[in-house]
Amino acid sequence: MDLFFLQIDSSAVTHAAAPQVQNLWEVLERGGVLMIPLGILFVGAVYFFFERLIAINKASKIDDNFMRIIRDHIVSGNVAAARSFSKNNNNPVAQIIDKGIQRIGKPIDAIEKSMENVGVLELYKLEKNLSVISIVARIAPLFGFLGTIIGMLALFKGIAASTEYTANTIADGIYIKMITSATGLIIGILAYIGHSYLSAQITRIENKMEIASAEFADILQEPTR
Repeated sequence: MDLFFLQIDSSAVTHAAAPQVQNLWEVLERGGVLMIPLGILFVGAVYFFFERLIAINKASKIDDNFMRIIRDHIVSGNVAAARSFSKNNNNPVAQIIDKGIQRIGKPIDAIEKSMENVGVLELYKLEKNLSVISIVARIAPLFGFLGTIIGMLALFKGIAASTEYTANTIADGIYIKMITSATGLIIGILAYIGHSYLSAQITRIENKMEIASAEFADILQEPTR
């Protein structure tokens, strides 16, 4: 009898089904057709982020002794050497100083105005395409919510037209519809962080430009040797 009770009928044993593991790509595919524009927005944001990052890093490379060398040339009366040195440095600060050197001999107000105009132009170059990242940060979550709303409408329409829906199928349907919202939010957050970082780097360069302009105006007030 003991042996009889120890025997287990395999047909009476139920095994819990192992959860199906999905990779990231499979999850994204279930998000529907609106995942395509979300993917385009993500690729665009990544491309313009690195494009601007490279340009900004290049513009931020300024020799620590740049203004000291400019001062030595101008104070010694060697304006041509100062002009040549500034032209050989391809960054916004050098462009501003080069414009100021070209205007030496004119009233200080005219010199500062010319340098200010160049500064505005250089900032415009740095901020080029930065608005694209800002747009992605704003509209990606909206696309995600739109996908969820469309999916939920289709789901509830199906529930109203059929009695075959169970709690499990409804929950699975809601899960699928929320994929677009989550994706849109993630893309929007990443784009916002990227935009904020690049804007901070541009602000640092702008501060350097303003400091260099003020220092150059002071140099012009010094007596030549």
